[in-house]
Formats: sequence, C-alpha cells, structure tokens
Amino acid sequence: MIKINLTKRIWLAFVSLIVLVVLSITIVYPLSIRGTLTEETYRLIENDVRQLLSGENDYFPFQPGFYQAREQRSTVSYSFRLSEAGVSYIDPRLVPPYEVNNEIVQNALEQKGQHGRYETTIDEQTLFYVITKISDSQFLVTYMWDTYRDEMVNRLWERLLYLLLLASALSLFPAIWLKHYLRQPLAVLENHLEQIANRNWQEPLRWEGDKDFERLSYQFERMRQNLNSYDRAQKTFIQHASHELKTPIMVIKSYSQSVKDGILPKENLEQTMDVITEEANRMERRVIDMLYYTKLDQMKKDQLNVGPFPFGKLAYQIEERFRYQRDDVTISVEGAEVIVEADIEQCEVLLENLVENGLRYAKHRLYIRAEQDERNCYLIVENEGEPIDADLTKLFNPFYKGNKGKFGLGLAIVKQIAELHRGSARVENIDDGVRFTITLPKTIKPKPIEPKRKERRKEAKADKKER
Repeated sequence: MIKINLTKRIWLAFVSLIVLVVLSITIVYPLSIRGTLTEETYRLIENDVRQLLSGENDYFPFQPGFYQAREQRSTVSYSFRLSEAGVSYIDPRLVPPYEVNNEIVQNALEQKGQHGRYETTIDEQTLFYVITKISDSQFLVTYMWDTYRDEMVNRLWERLLYLLLLASALSLFPAIWLKHYLRQPLAVLENHLEQIANRNWQEPLRWEGDKDFERLSYQFERMRQNLNSYDRAQKTFIQHASHELKTPIMVIKSYSQSVKDGILPKENLEQTMDVITEEANRMERRVIDMLYYTKLDQMKKDQLNVGPFPFGKLAYQIEERFRYQRDDVTISVEGAEVIVEADIEQCEVLLENLVENGLRYAKHRLYIRAEQDERNCYLIVENEGEPIDADLTKLFNPFYKGNKGKFGLGLAIVKQIAELHRGSARVENIDDGVRFTITLPKTIKPKPIEPKRKERRKEAKADKKER
C-alpha cells in the first residue's frame, strides 16, 4: 500500500471525484440526451403533421428540397398515392432518393396503425420520418434530418463543459478549506504525541470546536492523565521500595561488618546472626510482596480460576496457620457454610494479608466471617482494638502508612485481588475495633490473570513460611 500524507490524500480524493463525475457524464450523458432529443425530434414532426391535417399550415409549395432541408433544420411533408399505375407524388422534388423512397413506400404498405415512426441512415446522417395513413391508398410522409438533434447535443455539451470547469474551480475552495480544517487539529495532536514520545506529558490538551475532534482530544487527555498518574505512581513506588529495602540492608551491612571486626552487637554470635537472618527475611518478604504486586496488572492477561467453595474450607486453614502467632488473641471463624465464588488461591492470599494485618493491632479477638445476600458475598476480617487514626480512603494505597502502621503492600494487594474479581475492598472503624470488608459478586465475569498458579502461590506464601 502506498503511503501518502493527508494533504495528498485530500487532493487525490478531490481529483478522483472530478474524474468520476466526468467519466459518468461522458458515458451516461450521450445515451440519455440523444434518446431525449430523438424523442423531441419525433414530437416536432408529429406536431407539424397535426397542424397540417387540421389545416393550420399549408406550406407544401414553400418547403425546401430533400437535401436543402438538411441545412435548414426544418420538417418536410409530402404525400403519395398508390394506384394500379404505380406511385404518384404531389411534389417530386421533396421525395427522397430512390432507395430511401422505396423503403418508405414499403413501410407504408406494412404499417398497421394510422401513424408510424421510422428512421434510416443516408450518407452517415440519420433521417427521421413519420408516415401518416390518410386513406388506404394515400399516405403523408413527414421527415426531418438529425441536424437539429446534433446541434442541440453539441450546444448542451458545450454548456456542460463550462459548468464542469466552473464547478471544478469552485470546488477548489472547499478542498483547500478541508485540508486546513483537518490539518490544524492533527498538527496539534502530532505535537502533543511528540511530547509524550519524549516522556513529557505535563502539558494538557484542550480542543474546542468540532465535536469529533473534541472527543478525540478528550480521549487523548485521559491517556495523558493516566500516563502522568502512572509515572508518578512508578516514581513513588520506587522511592518507597528503596526505603523499605534500605533499612534491612543497612542493618545487615553494619552487623556483618561488626562481626568481621570481632565486635558482637548482641550478647553472643548466635543472637547477632539471628538479627541478620531476621532482617534478611524481612527484606525477602518485601521483595516477594513487590514482585507479586507488580505482577497483578500482568495477571489480567489470562483467566482467573473461579469456582464455588465453602468459606470454612479456607477460613479454618488460615485460622490454624495464625493460631499460635499471638497466644493472647482468639481467632473465630463465622459463616463457614457460605459458598464463595472466587479463585480460592487468590482469596487465600487476600485473607492472609487481612488476618496478618488484624493480628498486628488486635487486643483479644479477631473474627474471620463470611456473609451474603442475593447479589454479593462479603468476606469480613474484624479485630478488637484501637480505631485507625489515618485517612481510610488511602489505606489501600501502596506503601501508605498510618500513624501507628507500617509501610507495606499487603492491603494494596488485597484491593488488587478484589478488583480482579470485579469486587471492592473497604475499611471502617467500628465501636470496638476495625472492620475490613471485601465484596465479591456472586456471578463473576473475572478479569484475566496469569496462569502460573504454582509460582504465584509460592511467592505469596514464602513470607508466611518464615513467620
């Protein structure tokens, strides 16, 4: 396919349209106009016949001869009578040549009705004639050359040519206007796209005028804002990730150097190495969380393994897993019979993060509960303790930290998993603690995720094995 710019496309379309119109007229016009003028010629002949028969005209003596009529573009009438002696004419000078006259007489004899239309060719010109039957033996012949028709065709052709030239000249103005009309917004869009290609998406795009270009500019502006937000989020993520990894690395580095220098920061070597191991595990958990979180968007390319399962099947496993992390907190499971429609492995990661977060602040009890209504299923993790003194709307943001919280990605992962199931996550302070509620629709049209389930499970649970 030949690649040409917009201006050339407009002019090519304009020229093609003109050529198409000219070709259409060249082909269709001669056929239609000649047929129309031929009909008009017969109409003129028949009109003269009616006037002649009605007595309005009596111009037999004043008519030109057969060949002279061709130059004067007029009708000529003559009559002939058939008898046993042959054919007799009133004015022989009006009679066509012998071959043509024989054809006329033969057509008259074969004619059924009172009037008949005929045509013949003489010296590459057409002769139109009408035979009128006056009696069984007398006929009136009125003829006319094609001179009148051809002159009218040529005259109309000449006028049509002028009109085409004028229309082509006038059509240049809308073509030029269309070129500028399309080029201006496209040039603005091209400039902004060039800026985005250079990672400069700070300048907004606003176009007022044509509705189509307004919609295009609106979609472009949405893209620019999303890119800008993504860029800020990426930079923030890198900053927080660097901060999260910096502290354990510094601890490991300082303790390792102390051991190398023969200085034990703790009472003995074992305790010192325990600190290094704990910080290494902490750093490992952060890396696993970051890898899992960054993979969530890529997981939308494949399908979730959604299926029904009883809530208790998952909840009791998590309760057993976290039962001995805090002896002073009792974990209770409610709504074990509720059927949940979701990806069970994703829900396991979701509940683990919520329970781990709740145990960090619970005083005496923590509840893992499932509820349902006609449309949704609700997974609830509720703990007794102090309310959250922070902006609850930002709690699910990556690395967001409340007044007494910790930096992390656990709640951000919870939100991502809920949204993958077309659901939502929310948190609220209640009278005696904090409640996290995950809403999952019963009829799920899941977003696609990555099918590497064993790898995801291993990454999501690696930090749990260390606890």
